[in-house]
Amino acid sequence: FAKILRIDVAGDQEPYGIPSDNPFVDDPSFVPETFVWGFRNPWRFSFDRETGDLWIGDVGQNDIEEIDLVPVGASGQNFGWSVLEGNECYQDPDCDPSQFTPPVDQYTHDYGCSVTGGYVYRGANIPDLVGTYLFADYCTGYLWGLIPNGDGTYPATDYLETDMNPSSFAQDASGELYIVDLSGAIYRIVAG
Repeated sequence: FAKILRIDVAGDQEPYGIPSDNPFVDDPSFVPETFVWGFRNPWRFSFDRETGDLWIGDVGQNDIEEIDLVPVGASGQNFGWSVLEGNECYQDPDCDPSQFTPPVDQYTHDYGCSVTGGYVYRGANIPDLVGTYLFADYCTGYLWGLIPNGDGTYPATDYLETDMNPSSFAQDASGELYIVDLSGAIYRIVAG
């Protein structure tokens, strides 16, 4: 029942402050640090350096991996775990998915077994990729991109096969992206 917490480390409170606009500051059923919740295992999240949107790769349980999005200015969303895995009811076949925030993308274990969240590309070396969220699957090495459609949807590209086990992504100061392989190698993403 993972949550993503939001704290203030720049203030004068020890060990940290809690932003007064956190969504559950006055709700005794949550710790006040809670920002968003309903994740199984959020494995890598990042902020889009241009928009401030929060992108989250959430590792599924039995069959579905998902990518979640918290638009800048939003908070408090429940992404559904442990009622949902992706958009599907997990243990109760009669659950109501409409009460949760759906993922912007998901894939089944036909394509992998463990999502590795990435970044929105904001570099200059691959102009066709600008604005695309890149992520991968740890088990298969598949790499996808989610392209903003202008209507709030993010269609996925066809996957690109790699021979890696991507465990993380990284972004440099100019917005170029890198894939971190479990072997310890770091690869820069370049135009092919």
